[in-house]
Amino acid sequence: MKRINIAIDGYSACGKSTLARLLAQKLHYIWIDSGAMYRAITFALLKAQIDLENRKAIEFYLKELHLDIVVDEQKCVSQVLLNHQVVDQFLRNMEISESVSFISSLKEVRLFAVNIQQKIGQRKGIVMDGRDIGTTVFPQAELKFFLIADIDVRAKRRLLELKVQQPLISINEVRKNIEERDHIDTQRKISPLQRAYDAIEIDNTHLSIEEELNLVFDLVNTKFLK
Repeated sequence: MKRINIAIDGYSACGKSTLARLLAQKLHYIWIDSGAMYRAITFALLKAQIDLENRKAIEFYLKELHLDIVVDEQKCVSQVLLNHQVVDQFLRNMEISESVSFISSLKEVRLFAVNIQQKIGQRKGIVMDGRDIGTTVFPQAELKFFLIADIDVRAKRRLLELKVQQPLISINEVRKNIEERDHIDTQRKISPLQRAYDAIEIDNTHLSIEEELNLVFDLVNTKFLK
């Protein structure tokens, strides 16, 4: 059976990673969370206290940074390694959320990450989610989806995620962060967030995770698996 690459793009807190992970498991593909890679780079730069306005310093730091993806073939998921250490557990907090859109908009950072992502994609059988997967990373992906949802729904979803580590965080803080990220992601000069011309748009505002997964799987099955 032909193995394809599937690109899932969309706005912050639209559930891209959840859908990509579940779809990969259902297809026995590998899920790659490109957003986690940018969060890992953000985590590394903040931890090293690199001046984010100093592009030369960032470029030099990235040359010394070892970023890798380790794949669990049985669970169909991946983990992010920074200098050979798994860092996924450190990547979901407001400090990183407030900086990741700016850092991921930098040309040096995007070139660094996209190069790694495209090498991963050569193996096929990949479900990758992010903001520029269908337009920049995998422009030739056999199937592309673009997720949208009402911003209030997105804010509630992200709040539930952040409350685990930051119980005092407010819905207004989360909504403001999402609005700022949407603005940066769509207005950046390098690989802005936009729907690929051949991507299937899905509004999941009123869809459960199960409903969305079944909808996407049926589309994959209809187009490629029969």
